[in-house]
Amino acid sequence: MLNQKHIFKNLKVIELAGVLAGPSVGYFFAELGAKVIKVENPKTNGDVTRSWKLKSEDIKESASAYFWSVNAMKECVMLDITIPSQLQKLYEFIKTADIVITNYKSGDDKKLKVDYKTLSQINPKLIYASVNGFGENSPRTAYDLILQAESGFMSMNGEPNSKALKMPVALIDLLAGHQLKEAILIALLKRYETQTGAHISVSLFDSAVASLANQATNWLIAHSLPKPAGSIHPNIAPYGELFETKDNHLVTFAIGSNKQFKQLCDLIQYPSLATNPQYANNHLRVSNRTQFYSILYDYINKFNFKDLFQKCVEREIPIGKIRNLKEVFELPEAQAMLRQFEFEKKNYEAVSSVAFKFLE
Repeated sequence: MLNQKHIFKNLKVIELAGVLAGPSVGYFFAELGAKVIKVENPKTNGDVTRSWKLKSEDIKESASAYFWSVNAMKECVMLDITIPSQLQKLYEFIKTADIVITNYKSGDDKKLKVDYKTLSQINPKLIYASVNGFGENSPRTAYDLILQAESGFMSMNGEPNSKALKMPVALIDLLAGHQLKEAILIALLKRYETQTGAHISVSLFDSAVASLANQATNWLIAHSLPKPAGSIHPNIAPYGELFETKDNHLVTFAIGSNKQFKQLCDLIQYPSLATNPQYANNHLRVSNRTQFYSILYDYINKFNFKDLFQKCVEREIPIGKIRNLKEVFELPEAQAMLRQFEFEKKNYEAVSSVAFKFLE
């Protein structure tokens, strides 16, 4: 069996990107065994997210909790590439690199002499992967919040009649990161065949709009303008409605088929609901979801959470408890991920201390 932790052990990645989108790509390759060198600017005390600390965090720590989300397992090097000697050190890294990840504003890459044309002359097999806000030629400074606003996500998010609302994670950054990973993997496959490098680019705006999925086609095809609707799904019911159990736990269901709906009706001991002319199929349930929700709520409220959850799992009914992060990280699946993260963080700290000493 292939050990995924070492699948990219022969790859060398140079990360010239900061914040989240680009570094999330570097983190992906680091997790799978690649040597990832994160180049940071000493003039700004490194990646700006090092300073994005919560009120509760120790100001003396070198990096924030935010920084740790995508920067474990990398080697960190501080280089001021506006200084010729420091730029030459970067070029030495480039000579043996496979991938470079950047997120420069339009024109800054050429100004700093780290554009694709320059670096590909040093290493013709180099895969140059860049992420930007609104396209390679746009001068706009783009943060995830701006993209959530500009791409329509905030206009749809929130409860009915609420103000526009951003999502609680930088989802557009993460989506763009995933698309850049896919592009890099395709470029690697091509390089194995042709022995040539590539210049690939992903914009946050394109990634966001491409990820609108059914909400985009609801408008483009059905001419229905998506509006804030809480957590409910515009095309499926019951899906996203919140229910309170007898012992005061919040749960939700993702009922994607009539079979699952029948199973739920049997569980709550109301089997005739599944054949009711108003709710017998998904389209009817979407059309009549307000009164339908009231009926379901009263029946769900008769169950204690543990009993309801267990019976749903047994019947393959998609159910989720609304958990806070404390509860999330108490789950066995999350505990396994935490153990791996702690190992990666310790490894990063050891490697980074060596890198900083090297530069002193």
